[in-house]
Amino acid sequence: MNRIYQQATFLNSSPHLRNTPADEGREIAFAGRSNAGKSSAINSLTNQNSLARISKTPGRTQMLNFFAINAEWRFVDLPGYGYAKVPPEVKKQWHELMETYLCQRKSLCAIVLVMDVRLPLTEFDLQMVEWCEHSGLPLHILLTKADKLTYGAAKNTLLKVQRELSRITVPLSVQLFSSLKKTGIDELHAVLDELFTATWQLELEDSDVVDE
Repeated sequence: MNRIYQQATFLNSSPHLRNTPADEGREIAFAGRSNAGKSSAINSLTNQNSLARISKTPGRTQMLNFFAINAEWRFVDLPGYGYAKVPPEVKKQWHELMETYLCQRKSLCAIVLVMDVRLPLTEFDLQMVEWCEHSGLPLHILLTKADKLTYGAAKNTLLKVQRELSRITVPLSVQLFSSLKKTGIDELHAVLDELFTATWQLELEDSDVVDE
């Protein structure tokens, strides 16, 4: 267990970009369907039971939730998408909130896209993948609830997702994960370490400036 992530603390929640932590350092945002196990994954990787609130009602996460890892690194729990039992105007507000954050947040350095291993690559997931590719952001896919399938079936899904996204041009990785069985945590920690400390994106930005 990587102890740095065990030190994670809640910073604040906001329904807009105002009153959020200063846009500096580096942030990794967790995105996914409202019932994909996003909050459980955050709690598992930080070895805390209630850092991210878990609701039995999908779609309760309606705000941007910020967590400090250290002075420079943060996690952001984005509103769950794919919610069905909410009014259209609420869906629109959540969509606008996510779009504003994803397009304007300069400290955002990577996305962890959480998918239920039994229902991967939904329309919403693919939209997020396309957005990452368009924005040039590294993407790590977390196939959660792997304990719900046999190892063979889960492994086949992993290979299928890797194959279907093999043409993605941004750094991409995929793994199996189970909050219940506590499997995949060390692998996730290693990926997060790499995403937080990666310099490729800065180098890309510098090269773009030179080309101009």
